[in-house]
Amino acid sequence: MTLVTHEPLDDDGHAEPGHPERPERLRAAWAGVADLSLAGELVRVAPRTATRAELTRVHAGPYLDEVGAFSYGGGGDIDGDTYATYDSWPLAQRAAGAGLAVVEELRRRGDGVGFVAPRPPGHHATRDRAMGFCLINNVAVAAAALRDEGERVLVLDWDVHHGNGTQAIFWDDPTVLYVSSHQWPLFPGSGVAAEIGGLNALDGVVNLPLPAGATGDVVRQALEEVAAPVIDAFAPTFVLVSAGFDAHRDDPLADFMLSAGDFAALARFAVALAPGPGRLAFFLEGGYDLGALRSSVRATLAAALADERPNEAPTSGGPGHDQVRRILAERRETLDLVHAELEEGR
Repeated sequence: MTLVTHEPLDDDGHAEPGHPERPERLRAAWAGVADLSLAGELVRVAPRTATRAELTRVHAGPYLDEVGAFSYGGGGDIDGDTYATYDSWPLAQRAAGAGLAVVEELRRRGDGVGFVAPRPPGHHATRDRAMGFCLINNVAVAAAALRDEGERVLVLDWDVHHGNGTQAIFWDDPTVLYVSSHQWPLFPGSGVAAEIGGLNALDGVVNLPLPAGATGDVVRQALEEVAAPVIDAFAPTFVLVSAGFDAHRDDPLADFMLSAGDFAALARFAVALAPGPGRLAFFLEGGYDLGALRSSVRATLAAALADERPNEAPTSGGPGHDQVRRILAERRETLDLVHAELEEGR
C-alpha cells in the first residue's frame, strides 16, 4: 500500500531554546518514515497554505488575527507552555495546509494511507485560544473540510494528553465523532468519561481517561470495549488519527508505559475502522523523546501499510483494567440521565 504524505516543512523558524516542542521532533519523525524504505510506495504532495476560509471553519476570525499579529510582532510566550516566533504564523498556516493537501490527495486517489507531520501540533488549540504548544488545530481543520464534503469523520486521538480543542470544536457536531484515550489526571484537565457531546451530538464524544502507568493492553481494552461499539454505530466514512507518541514509556512529559509495538497495534485498530483504502490519515501530535518518536512513527506506519516487520513487544500488566469498567458505567449513567431530562422536558 502507498503512503501519501507531504514534502517536509521548513519549520526551523518555530523554535524556542530549551522547549520540548522543537524542530528536531520532525527530523525524528521523518527518520521513522525513511526507516521504512518505501521507495515507489511513497507519494509526497506539495504542502500549501490553508486559506482563511478553511481555518475559520474551526477557529474564530478574531483569534486568527490576534495570533497572526502577535507572531508578526515578534512573538513570545503566549502562556506557560505555548510560544510563537515571527515565523510561527505562516508556518502554522502551512502546517494546516499540508494536512488538507494530504487528505485531498487520498480522496483523489481512493487509495493509500496518509501521514501528516505538522509543527506546531494542534489538538489543544480551541476555537479561540492557543494552548498546549498548539496554535492551529490541524486535525480539526482537515476534519471540517471532510465534513463539508459530506464525510462522516472519526477523529481517534491516542496522544497521552486529552485533545480538549478538538473535542470542544466538534462538541455539538453529529457528523464528527471524537474518541480520546489519555492519561488522567494530566494537562489539560479535561476528558472525563461523563463528557459525551452536546445535545445535537449525544455520544459524539468518547473519553477514555486512564491512570498513570497504563500499558498497551489497557488502552486497547478501553478502545475495544467502550469506543468500538460507538464507532460502529457512527459508521465513519473517513478516519483521522491524532497520533501523539508521548504515551511511549520513554517520553519525559507523561507516565503511560506504551512501546512502539503498542502503537503498531493501535494503528491496526485504526485501519480496521476505516471503510476502505484512501480513508485513513495520521496527524502527528505529541512525542518528545526523539528515539521513541522515530521508532513509534516507523511502527505505526508499517502496521498501517500491512508491513509486519519486527517491533518492540506490546506491553501489558499496567493499571487501569478496572477503570475501563468504570468508564463504561459512567458513560451509560450520563447518557441515561440526559435522555431522562430530555424526556421530562417534552
